Amino acid sequence: MQEILYIEVPTADTVGVRIWLQQEWKPDLGQIINTPDGIRLQFSQETSKHPQEISESELSIFVWSVQRTTYLKVFRWGSKRVPSEKRILQQLVTNIRNRFPQQYPELPEIDLSKQSIFEALDPYYPKTVHFFQKMPQGEYDLKRVYWWEKRWRESVRHPQQPKQVVFKAQENVETRHGLSPDYDLIYIGGALGAIHAAVMAKLGYRVLLVERLSFGRMNREWNISRSELQGLLDLGLLTPDECESIIAREYVDGFNKFFDGNLPLHLKAEILHTPTVLNVALASDRWLSLCGEKLRQAGGEIWDETEFIRADIDSEKVTVQLVHLPTREPKQASGRLLIDAMGTASPIAWQLNGKRTFESVCPTVGAVLEGIEPQVWDSNYGDVLNSHGDISRGRQLIWELFPAQGKELTIYLFHYHQVHPDNPGSLLEMYEDFFTILPEYRRCDLEKLTWKKPTFGYIPGHFSVGSRDRAVAFDRLLAIGDAASLQSPLIFTGFGSLVRNLDRLTTLLDTALKHNLLSAENLNQIRAYQSNVAVTWLFSKGMMVPTGTTLPPQRINAMLNNFFGLLADAPPDVAETFIKDRTSWLMFNQLALKAAWKNPALLLWIWEMAGSRDMLRWLGSYWDFTLDALKNWLLSGWFPKWLQHSQPWLEKNHPALWLRLLNLKYSLNPKSI
Repeated sequence: MQEILYIEVPTADTVGVRIWLQQEWKPDLGQIINTPDGIRLQFSQETSKHPQEISESELSIFVWSVQRTTYLKVFRWGSKRVPSEKRILQQLVTNIRNRFPQQYPELPEIDLSKQSIFEALDPYYPKTVHFFQKMPQGEYDLKRVYWWEKRWRESVRHPQQPKQVVFKAQENVETRHGLSPDYDLIYIGGALGAIHAAVMAKLGYRVLLVERLSFGRMNREWNISRSELQGLLDLGLLTPDECESIIAREYVDGFNKFFDGNLPLHLKAEILHTPTVLNVALASDRWLSLCGEKLRQAGGEIWDETEFIRADIDSEKVTVQLVHLPTREPKQASGRLLIDAMGTASPIAWQLNGKRTFESVCPTVGAVLEGIEPQVWDSNYGDVLNSHGDISRGRQLIWELFPAQGKELTIYLFHYHQVHPDNPGSLLEMYEDFFTILPEYRRCDLEKLTWKKPTFGYIPGHFSVGSRDRAVAFDRLLAIGDAASLQSPLIFTGFGSLVRNLDRLTTLLDTALKHNLLSAENLNQIRAYQSNVAVTWLFSKGMMVPTGTTLPPQRINAMLNNFFGLLADAPPDVAETFIKDRTSWLMFNQLALKAAWKNPALLLWIWEMAGSRDMLRWLGSYWDFTLDALKNWLLSGWFPKWLQHSQPWLEKNHPALWLRLLNLKYSLNPKSI
């Protein structure tokens, strides 16, 4: 037998596909014999008289279901081509694509004044409704899932007319000589915003934190490594005892393995072990609560259940208009600087960047749960990245599993996704997948699991060509975290990126506030852009199925196995360096050349998936990366010491230049050459 065709049929109705093959499909040649999972297509006159006999001039066509979609394969029984084989396969693919086209479901319109969220969504997402009803605050959380998806879709589909929320106030005498601002810093967004707000409050700044939800409630869990946590200790935000208190679990090793059942032998890969990557699970509620305590102890304030409406900026301050959601009472506060930490749903980010706000996204769903048997999964280990099937309905689904507190596990399902108005990406569709295919990934009875809380969100990415490719600041306004979308386009970890850049962000912001360098030009220096991170966006682009495009089902798994196989074969520090955004120019080029040598079709695949325009844009990123490597080689040996020696006179006499040079120092890394 020889496999001659493998395709995905993008529908969960596998039975319907089988019935279509058996009853409706009319091949130009051959006689159909039904089988339990498909058909046999016979061409020989002799065997047609005896259908139970199988000759070499016969095709076997069958379908199966995995990941809530349908796959189809065609096998030839003999070693020689059957008559008109190519024409028959082309007819089959054309007919099946026409009968079962790729569809991108819309979000249903609902009216919660007449029914509950459970009643409204049950006809569309029955499994999602069923299991959210088992969670302690399931109704509240499901409303948040629906709200987030609705807001995301609206933002993607109307990027050129974003709602204006930032206004330049008219200057007058009262404005210029009015009362001083209430605060030095106003943070909008209480997740990543709370961490940095606590740091700045401890430095003596007057800080206000505004959060739309009840403060401390997260819809994602956070994982990090010990070495990255050290940054929080170095900044003085945490004591060693406090650091230990927020660690829910620390596992001994993490696995990275992608499905390779349909790949040739040379593209299969060993398991990549990453024992020091994302191996520390934080108790996010406890961690945020601790940040809130430290913020208040330092004199800061938290206004939760309060929604941002607009910001008015003048030469002296920024004034924010807010609404307290439980009472609908309007509120107002003024500050020297506004920090946007609202994440992917930030209306400020959409206003500043318009249609180029985000170019990629990871729709992510999951849950914190208990009950998976220890013989199924040993909670001393994490599953950092895993796929158990090929492309499913235009997405390569990827799992993450992290041990959490006690017997809890945090499990995520996500995919890399092109932001497209016809296909923005759906959280609710992903949740229906999650609750359907979780037992395929890790054997379990969903009804016997204890569902603690959902974890979900849109994690954005931006394909940066250079350090000024994206606006992260306005006069007296700065975006951080996911709102700035400057995390790794490959790893998509906004929390890890923020922690890794926390010292840089804090020092630069402290300098800007001390010298009142709060114009957009100066604040744009305070960004976490890294050319060695930006250059990896082509890799993430190669893991997205472009909207309206059909790829071979195994394509993305082949690319993932190709690259992660190289990391698995390399020394352990290579994988850690790459995943933690510390890739050097030499390492990147060595890995790229090895990947192309192992699979010469790789560049052609990426070109097909990314397109000529993005390939040319990537060359700009690569050139920027190369120039930065040269700059590191020329400056890293002497510039940091010279800058430290020059600080007393340089900062005093030329503060704006000092800020710019300080930013340059942080961008230097001797290991990035």
